[in-house]
Amino acid sequence: MTPLEMVAVLAAGVAAGGINAIVGNGSLITFPTLLAVGLPPITANVSNNIGLVPGGITGVMGYRPELKGQRERLLRLAPASVVGSLAGGLLLLTLPESSFNVIVSVLIAMSCALVLIQPRLSSLLAARPGREHGGPWLWLGALAAGAYGGYFGAGQGILVIGLMGIMLDEKLQRINAAKNVLVLLVNFTAAVLYALVADVDWQAVLLVALGSTVGGFLGARLGRRLPAAFLRGLIVCIGVVAIVKLLAT
Repeated sequence: MTPLEMVAVLAAGVAAGGINAIVGNGSLITFPTLLAVGLPPITANVSNNIGLVPGGITGVMGYRPELKGQRERLLRLAPASVVGSLAGGLLLLTLPESSFNVIVSVLIAMSCALVLIQPRLSSLLAARPGREHGGPWLWLGALAAGAYGGYFGAGQGILVIGLMGIMLDEKLQRINAAKNVLVLLVNFTAAVLYALVADVDWQAVLLVALGSTVGGFLGARLGRRLPAAFLRGLIVCIGVVAIVKLLAT
């Protein structure tokens, strides 16, 4: 990479780390940037995934107050995220990436719809038992979201927020904090797999990691101050942008 390209990748990492902490979908910034500087698609995807892990850590740390009281819930969902991530990572290494673009776009659109109608559905489901942990349907949803995140990752955060918003009786900021933990587990699991068996560009990983670490910290500080209605609108807007980018590739 040229010095200018390195600066571009570093800046993309900062932006992605911040967006991931607030909503998710930061990969839609770093992944195209890595492609633009000449990395092959699969190499760009796995390098991007590994590089965003440190940003996920700082994002989780920034949301620690909203994580209070959610330990048992996250322990229930963590195995689903890890197993799903392994399955998705293996699919990435065996299937053509282009075959999933339309499917990913549909999933992001469904996730945005879930986020929009979540307050209404939550009130309708308020009396349903199992709202504290989401029951088996949320576990299966975390498994599917983990597989999706292990394969590509962009839109994973929106999908998790949508599912948890429907299944849980929680405030959006607390759901966002839990989402950061589950997405971090997915990305870390996939990163370990990729580091062992995939073609990784470690220079790109370092640049994305440095940027995402800063971005995750700054994004968490900003995201915790956003009103729920604004955050909901931001989630949907980023989701629409992601769909447009995916369909344009």
